[in-house]
Amino acid sequence: MGEEGYVEVTGGRVWYSIQGEGDGVPLVAVHGGPGTTHNASVGLAELGERRVVFYDQLGCGRSDRVDDPGLWTIERFVEEIGQLRASLDLERVHLHGTSWGAMVAAAYMGTRPSGVASLTLASPLISVARWTDDARRLRSRLPEDVQRVLDHHEENAYTGCPEYIAAYLVFYKRHVCRLEVWPDPLERSFKEASREMYETMWGPSEFHPTGTLVGADVSEDLTRVSCPALFLCGEHDEATPSATRHFASLVPDSRIEVFEGCSHMPLLEAPERYLGVLRRFLADVA
Repeated sequence: MGEEGYVEVTGGRVWYSIQGEGDGVPLVAVHGGPGTTHNASVGLAELGERRVVFYDQLGCGRSDRVDDPGLWTIERFVEEIGQLRASLDLERVHLHGTSWGAMVAAAYMGTRPSGVASLTLASPLISVARWTDDARRLRSRLPEDVQRVLDHHEENAYTGCPEYIAAYLVFYKRHVCRLEVWPDPLERSFKEASREMYETMWGPSEFHPTGTLVGADVSEDLTRVSCPALFLCGEHDEATPSATRHFASLVPDSRIEVFEGCSHMPLLEAPERYLGVLRRFLADVA
């Protein structure tokens, strides 16, 4: 079943789990959100030949549920990665960040940490402004009746209404996870999420950011990445292929893969293809 436990970080305890075996350089998985959990990334445990380190960021999942929004900053989540590595003696690692986790991972690389063999940014959130522009463009392609519901509820701050939730689920089914039935890892990730953290840092929905991350942009940190980097996204991803290609261009030694037919969850939507691409990249690096 692997090893699991807790490590002390600034503000509380973070739960971690180490899965897999092998002598390969371990991979640290930084999950998306903000406020969701490691569950949607558990498929990475099937990589083989290396250990995969999962953890729930402070405030969500199995980690301590803090109620101090002052701890919900990019800088503290960056510090969290370093504290996790130090506690688990992870001297050399591959770093894998998904969605919001890609923003944290990129900001971490901006601190020029030692011992990072490679960086993978999957469906990356790098610039909130770029993400918002793309989300609004994708939203404009939704059915007109759905757009009217979204507009009405946002204009009147009715975003907790079930009708609003039903309307933005149309967007999720197109651009977050296109599977007809969402798999258990994704359902568990939402079940164990901190809605308070998500709404405080981001907002009521993917395309309506109103929280503390508005204005965040870690593009400059990408220019400081000196290790090989892999950028991944889906054809229909809210982290659009055009945006992902732009961010990949900021890293000197980078490659990109766009998964046809997938959206924001290619690891869940096309697991064999995803793991194959990632496995080959890691083998090339170390």
